[in-house]
Amino acid sequence: MAPHPKKLLDQVRDALRLKHYSLRTEETYVDWITRFILFHNKRHPKDMGNAEVEAFLTHLAVDLNVAASTQNQALCALLFLYREVLKKDLGPVDSIRAKKPKRLPTVLSREEVRKVIGCMSGTYQVMAKLLYGSGLRLMECVRLRVKDVDFAQHQIVVRDGKGEQDRITMLPDSLIALLQEHLQRVKQLHKQDLAQGQGAVYLPYALDRKYPNASREWGWQYVFPSDRLSQDPRTGKTRRHHMDESNLQRAVREAARLAAIAKRVSCHTFRHSFATHFLQSGYDIRTVQELLGHKDVKTTMIYTHVLNRGGLALRSPLD
Repeated sequence: MAPHPKKLLDQVRDALRLKHYSLRTEETYVDWITRFILFHNKRHPKDMGNAEVEAFLTHLAVDLNVAASTQNQALCALLFLYREVLKKDLGPVDSIRAKKPKRLPTVLSREEVRKVIGCMSGTYQVMAKLLYGSGLRLMECVRLRVKDVDFAQHQIVVRDGKGEQDRITMLPDSLIALLQEHLQRVKQLHKQDLAQGQGAVYLPYALDRKYPNASREWGWQYVFPSDRLSQDPRTGKTRRHHMDESNLQRAVREAARLAAIAKRVSCHTFRHSFATHFLQSGYDIRTVQELLGHKDVKTTMIYTHVLNRGGLALRSPLD
């Protein structure tokens, strides 16, 4: 008896995992594909095409008034469905791809950064200092492993950053003692886990099969672990994952409120400020590009807007 074919969404998950997409992307794509199917009264996507995709994206833009980035995220999910799962060409999609508005990043002054970080404490303050002092992205910070913090060389190795790229960035001298103290507490937590028969963490690319004991080694532990054990949704194994990024996001928003900063401050604002303050200090844009991990210098060029104002700026006729 022939096995039943997998359901469509299970086929989508298999295709995403085959190409090493993250769990976050997997959940997002499956959600958009589900919404697309429900919008068209549960018709199977193989019976639909470009016209139905355009109708769905129009609904998102006109009826739900979503941002261009959200609309394009939905399009990427549907393109993946048709190209990688259904093996069906939707044809040209340029006409239905939303044009992203060009926006300048929100940047804090050095004094504003000090105020916000000063309103934080404990682990969250350590993380905020890393975001600003090393230019890390939010997920790069929460996924940081002990082995990738090099105190001797004063550097951090960012593994599998955006686009699955590794890079090296700086570890601020002023943060070394604070981070070492934090890791002592994390090591005690890890020892407690080991004593209770736990202590394992997630390892990428099936390394836990190649090195069965590596997941319990100190070097592979997260620098910022969760305060509780949880079950891996893919494998069902109980492990201590990294801290939920939403905790840091809330802490940053609350600190900005306490510091009375009127700007919209997020975790990524620290990265923007890191790049901007480097350029203001006269460092070469290529150096900043490497520290940020940008593939194209054009991405880094957005921070050159700082050269049009402040201490390095042209002076207004009014002044």
